[in-house]
Amino acid sequence: MKVLTTALLALTLPAVAAAQTPVTLVPLNAPELPFSVSMPKGWLGVNFEDGALGVSAVSAKAPPATLIRLLYAAKTGTPTAASEFQKFEQGVKSTGASLKQTASRTVGYGGVQGVERTYALTHAKGKLSMRVWYGIGARNLYSFQLTDTPQRFTAASATFSKVLATVKFR
Repeated sequence: MKVLTTALLALTLPAVAAAQTPVTLVPLNAPELPFSVSMPKGWLGVNFEDGALGVSAVSAKAPPATLIRLLYAAKTGTPTAASEFQKFEQGVKSTGASLKQTASRTVGYGGVQGVERTYALTHAKGKLSMRVWYGIGARNLYSFQLTDTPQRFTAASATFSKVLATVKFR
């Protein structure tokens, strides 16, 4: 799965708080997705034209905006979360940014087990925090990502957790 594009995107979208008030989630009706999910009401779907399959949403029309990406790709070979994280980390570092892993845990969403890591990312325009989960399903590789500023990350992460709790794989 290409993650360099996602990493570059993270570098260009500093983020605001995911929510200052309670978040209302609304079901996303997209039968072409291999999962169902509910997203924050009022967030905007966005197509970054990077070839990634899935859902990308931002909390505001213009930067700064919190970014959530729920991506998937057909599984080829025998991918592992470790190998996907290695590609992700190399991709970010290749942009000139520095990346520091701050947490890691094994966790499942919607019945698919995976590994989730939290990162502190430093780039030419400032700092970002990221939460990235890789899961390996029967047919697909999944990459679910949150990007936000360090100051807003706690609130955004709580919203992301609510979104991930609604994921059901088909």
